Amino acid sequence: MEQSLAERYAAIKAGIPGGVTLVAVSKTRSASEVQALYDLGHRDFGENYPQELREKQPALPADIRWHFIGHLQRSNVKYLAPYVHLIHGVEDERLLDEIEKRANAAGRVIDVLLQVHIAQEETKHGLSPDELRNAVRSWPWGSWPHVRVRGLMGMATLTDDREQVRTEFRALHAHWSEVRNLGAFPIAEFTELSMGMSSDADLAVQEGSTMVRIGTAIFGDRAAR
Repeated sequence: MEQSLAERYAAIKAGIPGGVTLVAVSKTRSASEVQALYDLGHRDFGENYPQELREKQPALPADIRWHFIGHLQRSNVKYLAPYVHLIHGVEDERLLDEIEKRANAAGRVIDVLLQVHIAQEETKHGLSPDELRNAVRSWPWGSWPHVRVRGLMGMATLTDDREQVRTEFRALHAHWSEVRNLGAFPIAEFTELSMGMSSDADLAVQEGSTMVRIGTAIFGDRAAR
C-alpha cells in the first residue's frame, strides 16, 4: 500500500538530524502539492525554473522560504529578487552584479551560496577549488553590499559508488572549512553547506552538510503526463 505524503515526510524528517535544513524540491509539483506539505508544517521549498516559481509564489503562503536550486541566468534574477530566500548556485561575478542590482532595487539583502564543482561529470556547474580560492581572495566583495554569502553548495557525481560520493562530499566540506578560515566572510554568516539529495543525503549529512535537497522521496512519483 502506497504511503501518504504525511508518512513519507515523517520518514524523511526522522532521518535528518536537528540543525540540518530539509529543502523539499518542488519543481514540476503543483501549487496544491506544495500547499499540502506546507500544511504539514514544512516551509523550505526548492525550485529549479524561474518561470515555474514565478507562477507558484503568488498562489502560496507568503512565509514559504523559496530556495532557487537551479542554474540561474542573469536575466531571471529580477523575477526572484523580491522574495527568494536563498540562491544556491552562484559561480560568477556578473551574476553577483545582477543580484546586487536587483536586491538593492527590492530593498533587500539576498543570501547566496557559492557553487563548487566536485563531481566527475563535466555537465555540473560550479567553480573549481582553485577558482573558488581565487574568487574568495580577489573578487570585489565590498561591491555587493546587498548580497550575503552564506556558504557553499555542490553536487556529487551521479554514481552507485558511494565511496566516491563520500570522498567528494568530504572534499567539499574541506573547501568550506578553508573558505571560513580565509576571513573574507563573517564566520557567523558563513554557516551553510548545501550538499546531498535523495540518493546520497545520508552520506552528505555524515560529511557535514547543513542543508539537503529531497524531492521524490517526499512527494512520491510524479503523475504521468
